[in-house]
Formats: sequence, C-alpha cells, structure tokens
Amino acid sequence: MPGRELRSLADDLKKRIGSGVVTVVSRAEGKAAIVVGVTQDLTDRVDAVELVRFGAEALGGKGGGGRADMAQAGGPASDRADAALEAIEQALRARASESAAALS
Repeated sequence: MPGRELRSLADDLKKRIGSGVVTVVSRAEGKAAIVVGVTQDLTDRVDAVELVRFGAEALGGKGGGGRADMAQAGGPASDRADAALEAIEQALRARASESAAALS
C-alpha cells in the first residue's frame, strides 16, 4: 500500500477500536512510511507526533509530523518495519509505567 493511503487506513482503524493507538507501516519502492493515530479521548495523554518519531528513527528517518491525533513519517530502511512498531510499543509501555509510578 502506498504511504499516502496510510492516513485513511489509520482513521478507519481508530473508528473500529473506539479508544486506543493504531500504528501502520507500509513498505513500497524500497522505503517505509509509518502513521500513528491516537483516538481523541487519549490525545491529552498520548501524542502521535512523539510516537511516530520513535518509529521514524527505527526506519532510519528523521522527524515526522502531524497532529496529536495523527502523525506520519518515513525512512529508507523498509526492512526495519517490525523494529519501528516495537519502538512505538516500547515508548507506550514506558509512558504507562511512568503514569503508574506517578499515581503511586
């Protein structure tokens, strides 16, 4: 799937899950594109731009941008799609641990 179509896919997935974070990665023409979507109820605690930057780094890219509820990035290392997803998952786990510690 071309990277330009990922945003609409992420929007559809956000509607299906109701509440949460979705991440989709596309590999095409030797490059990778990544989109992170955050449902509206979580944007005060989770920032899609921050998360997509972790994924972009794993893909050999820099930056990424968008809004708190939807962000996109890319990179040249299309073979690192799994690493990009793992980087975002680790960032979410770290944030959850920090939040739990703050509540203790």
